Amino acid sequence: MTRPDVLKAAQDNLWMHFTRHDGAEPPMIVKGEGAYVYDIHGKRYLDGLAGLFVVQVGHGRDEIAEAAAKQAKELAFFPLWSYVHPKAAELAARIAELTPGDLNRVFFTTGGGEAVESAWKLAKQYFKTQGKPLKTKVISRSIAYHGTPHGALSLTGIPSLKQVFEPLVPGALKVPNTNLYRADEISGFPGFDKDPEAFGRWAADQVGKAIEMEGADTVAAVFVEPVQNAGGCFPPPPGYFQRLREICDENDVLLVSDEVICAFGRLGTMFGGQKFDYVPDIITCAKGLTSGYAPIGAMIASERLFEPFKHGDEMFAHGYTFGGHPVSAAVALANLDIFEREDLLGHVTTNEPVFRATLEKLLDLPIVGDVRGSGYFYGIELVKDKSTKQTFDDEECERLLRGFLSKALFEAGLYCRADDRGDPVVQLAPPLICGPKEFDEIESILRSVLTEAWARI
Repeated sequence: MTRPDVLKAAQDNLWMHFTRHDGAEPPMIVKGEGAYVYDIHGKRYLDGLAGLFVVQVGHGRDEIAEAAAKQAKELAFFPLWSYVHPKAAELAARIAELTPGDLNRVFFTTGGGEAVESAWKLAKQYFKTQGKPLKTKVISRSIAYHGTPHGALSLTGIPSLKQVFEPLVPGALKVPNTNLYRADEISGFPGFDKDPEAFGRWAADQVGKAIEMEGADTVAAVFVEPVQNAGGCFPPPPGYFQRLREICDENDVLLVSDEVICAFGRLGTMFGGQKFDYVPDIITCAKGLTSGYAPIGAMIASERLFEPFKHGDEMFAHGYTFGGHPVSAAVALANLDIFEREDLLGHVTTNEPVFRATLEKLLDLPIVGDVRGSGYFYGIELVKDKSTKQTFDDEECERLLRGFLSKALFEAGLYCRADDRGDPVVQLAPPLICGPKEFDEIESILRSVLTEAWARI
């Protein structure tokens, strides 16, 4: 197709995801190289979101493309339904070497939402094999996003994303999140925003209270992200996950670490739980496993959860046609080779303080209320009044984020995310290959655009 043909096809035939179709020409990205992407008109943008928290090793890696082509010639496809192929087995073993504890069983999916869906289904079936058929409910946090399949959407704590698809799967309960910036408002206890440990204990204990209220014999699992994405990067307060692990163990409830974003280097560790020193019963992951060069996801379970399915005729009656796809598995292995060869975990750990310090320069702007995050995963919360932490109302968010910020940041050469699923934030998650040069570019563009945004308010 010619350039006009492609642009017309995008408008006439393509149904974009999470997108308002207003008739305007959508930006068309045609090339990626390192930390940058290029549109169809040749303009370059710094990829400040790694695609969608995905492209860890950067764009345009020849060795990954070559690994995909080689595998496609050898074996393009075969399912994992009663059969195996070498790349899926090799990748499962490689992942098991990297996981904490005894999370050794890797169930492949094609994405993160499917991994979350698989985890809830496993939790239900596992407890039935243990003679505890009532343990079906799950707990997640407010504003958290866990995916779009009906089960994962039920876990999601963002009402606006769920209402048009109701009724959803019953039994999904919500507890407060760990937004320290708004700890007083969330907890009702003045001063908690200055006492992270007390707030963390309180937030974890709300999970315990929810289990007690429902009855421990009815609750199967708690789903949490190491750093919650929706709402703008909520890291856990000190001690939060240790207390949460205690609560789950006391009540025979599974702890599921949803690491679709946080795994594979995003926080400077291979898995997010390692950053905050806890071992879950299940990890769900996707995105960074292949750096986006091919679709794949995984539910990684402890040996204890696999035990009922290890012998006899018990079967986990669940699966996906493309789960563990040979080409995707080969891509993931090549991606992990780059992680090791270039020490990307060490690179993120070394540069995390620099990234944080660069973004914190923006706190001198009247519109910036908070800068928070971990590793290469940060949110900048925007406020109308810094002294009171007053946020913007829905109409103001519409004008600020969709009406100005999203387009202005992109036009200035920065692809990132202006998000109001909670309070309004700008989210940043650049490729893990980035360093001080890219951080300075991000800060410079944000400073210019946010200054203009404040002048427009």
